[in-house]
Amino acid sequence: MPIKDRCNPLCPFFKCSKNALVVVNRVVKGHVQKVAMCRWIGDQCLGSRCQFAYCERRALLPDGKCAFAVRFKGSGDEFMKELEKESLDNKVKDILGRRVGRRETFLE
Repeated sequence: MPIKDRCNPLCPFFKCSKNALVVVNRVVKGHVQKVAMCRWIGDQCLGSRCQFAYCERRALLPDGKCAFAVRFKGSGDEFMKELEKESLDNKVKDILGRRVGRRETFLE
């Protein structure tokens, strides 16, 4: 999910083209928080400033803003519905793939 209108590396649509993005739990000031780490540089993920960052839904704008946050600026409910719809689509594809045995036919 975007923070304000900036892209966040913890968003489920945020991806790394180097496959170096890992989400880990870190203790920060006594509290456990999820932190996006880059295995390639060995430090925290730079997010939208990294040249290998992209959005699975093509919502990452050149200035680092999320197109979903700009479009859904008034209400966060629509963004959450979009996330639920995406996860439901993935679940249906998994179930159909198990039943039929050919998963690549349903990935279109």
